[in-house]
Amino acid sequence: MSVFNRLSDIVNANLNSILEQAEDPEKIVRLITQEMQDTLVEIRSASARHMADRRQLTKQLKHIQAESGSWERKAELAIEKGRDDLAKAALREKTFADHAETQVQGDLIHIEVAIEKLRIDTDSLEEKLRQAKARQKSLIVRGQTAESRMKVKRQLNDDSFDNAFERFDLYERRLDEMEGEVEAFDLGNLTLSAEIESLQADNSLDAELAQLKKRLAKPETMASNEVN
Repeated sequence: MSVFNRLSDIVNANLNSILEQAEDPEKIVRLITQEMQDTLVEIRSASARHMADRRQLTKQLKHIQAESGSWERKAELAIEKGRDDLAKAALREKTFADHAETQVQGDLIHIEVAIEKLRIDTDSLEEKLRQAKARQKSLIVRGQTAESRMKVKRQLNDDSFDNAFERFDLYERRLDEMEGEVEAFDLGNLTLSAEIESLQADNSLDAELAQLKKRLAKPETMASNEVN
């Protein structure tokens, strides 16, 4: 592919469309940027060659124009001396020089057009390159963010991820059961202690009941003695 075809493709390309269709926009924008930079190097080299050719053709044109003018003066001199044959020969050489001048002028026009086209396209390419570089950092950040989010989404939708949570639930239920067994064991110990304390309380009540009966029996005994 020639530099002109590559340049035309890049300059006329819709970067937004390219990036929207790309699977990896970050990679594509880097490739586009590199392609633009490489093309700019080739364009500048081509422009330099055209400018060198223009300088050479300009010098050649001046030389041919000087030669044409010289043959014209020689033809005039030959006419003045009455040498029409020499005048015709000089005019013939002038005609050759004029044809060469026309050809060189045409080459110069083509080179000027090419140089101007390269200048315009280079300006457009440099603007697109500036835009691509400005968007490159943003695309990289967005790409990294999207990749991180995608990893999270994949984990959330992964069966193994759900299975892990199910195992967590089973383990949690097992812990609940173990804690329940511990609480039941403690509850049994508390019931035994409560029963023993109840027995101790019964003993206290029995003693208190005996003392109360004893007090109540004393007045009856005293009354019986007085009657006797």
